[in-house]
Amino acid sequence: MLSESQNIEYKESWNDKYLQWICGFANAQGGRIYIGVNDEKEVVGVRDSKKLMEDIPNKIANFLGIVEDVNLLVEDDKEYIEIVVMPSSMPIAYRGVYHYRSGSTKQELKGLALQQFIMRKMGHSWDDMPLPTATLEEIDRSAIDYFLKKGISKHRIDPSEKESSTEDVLRNLNLIGDDGYLRTAAVLLFGKHPQRRFAGVQFKIGRFGASESDLIIQDVVEGNVIQMVDRVVAILKSKYLYSPIHYEGMERVEPLEIPEDGLREILYNSVCHKEYMGAPIQMQVYSDHIEIWNEGGLPEGYTAETLMRKHSSRPRNKTIAAVMFRAGFIETWGRGYTKVRESFEAEDYPMPKVTEIDGGVSVWIKRYSLEELVARNKKRYGDKAPSTGITDIQDVGDNVGDVSVIKLTERQRNICLMIRENPYVTVKEMSVTMSVTKRTIERDLAAMPTIVKHEGKDNAGKWVLLKDVAN
Repeated sequence: MLSESQNIEYKESWNDKYLQWICGFANAQGGRIYIGVNDEKEVVGVRDSKKLMEDIPNKIANFLGIVEDVNLLVEDDKEYIEIVVMPSSMPIAYRGVYHYRSGSTKQELKGLALQQFIMRKMGHSWDDMPLPTATLEEIDRSAIDYFLKKGISKHRIDPSEKESSTEDVLRNLNLIGDDGYLRTAAVLLFGKHPQRRFAGVQFKIGRFGASESDLIIQDVVEGNVIQMVDRVVAILKSKYLYSPIHYEGMERVEPLEIPEDGLREILYNSVCHKEYMGAPIQMQVYSDHIEIWNEGGLPEGYTAETLMRKHSSRPRNKTIAAVMFRAGFIETWGRGYTKVRESFEAEDYPMPKVTEIDGGVSVWIKRYSLEELVARNKKRYGDKAPSTGITDIQDVGDNVGDVSVIKLTERQRNICLMIRENPYVTVKEMSVTMSVTKRTIERDLAAMPTIVKHEGKDNAGKWVLLKDVAN
């Protein structure tokens, strides 16, 4: 007999509450329930099998409105019943409640989860729903032009589209329906202020110390979704991540410390699969790793392992994904994490780790220390990489041959970030935030006389950044 799994349940006797489980199986991927079998998969038999063989099919039909196979089986002269539940193309309710089998548990769908489930069963996605109160005045033409420029450069949009009106572009993208209403995706992708309608249209970035409670600085990226990833990457480059330097001829090149193509692919996945009625996308940056989380689990039947091999593309927000494809940002064939793997492998970088947690998907990415980055950069580019060449934490001369450097430690850089965020921050506050002594902070400040100075009284003055190395 098969082991109990997410598609199989064993029950020693029949109870009408098991109609909830049948409902859950029908709303998910189907399954089987065996009546007269214990948890050890031993057949214990059922009483009055004839009556049950009449009652169970009738109750399934009357309470759930579906017809399922109910079979009488025999083992060791003991009768037991098999109920074979097929997945339903329509949403099924039991006494007005929608049940859903997820993993090995049954859930009652409510609120947003129920809304999403019903739309999915009906072949719709949330981002395709009409917004009767939205008008073209809410659409940012510069965002449309940005999209057209990207799509034309990727040969996915005809160059003549540059001259199209905003309304025509939106209609060609199916962002205006036959009813004349803008679709939800139109405001998300190209809206001037989409967060006024949907609070979850945000991307939060935070730099943390030793723990999640140790927040040093943060940024919140708002605005349209089509440009969000570019904005996030720009902020990461300016404030949060290193950029190892090397030279190609006389040109100074500063790629991001993490493979940028792969990182962008992860960010676009977050944008396309995010649950926009939920929490913002969140990125936590630590010294040794990054965590990116977006609300909304993996597609039904998918696991983290599924993402790392060839698979069908099943975006949560189909309309947003279709527009992202036209812009050249993503593929339509489920190659997203294949591209991530290729990007990370090309730079000999550890693969990200994907997990489902807290109702969403989390991606964990390793970070190397400053010393490790310098060594990796030197190994990869040889003489093309200066012996100490990392932007964002160094003051490097403009001349190609100049490698005289003011080198900051991670803690010193965080001190500069805190001062830029709050010039009135005290040494005590810095020491508490970074979990070090006041004396340690004072030594770090004393080591940066050309970068930081203090003006005013010791306990009432403010800090001044002479060189904004945090930018």
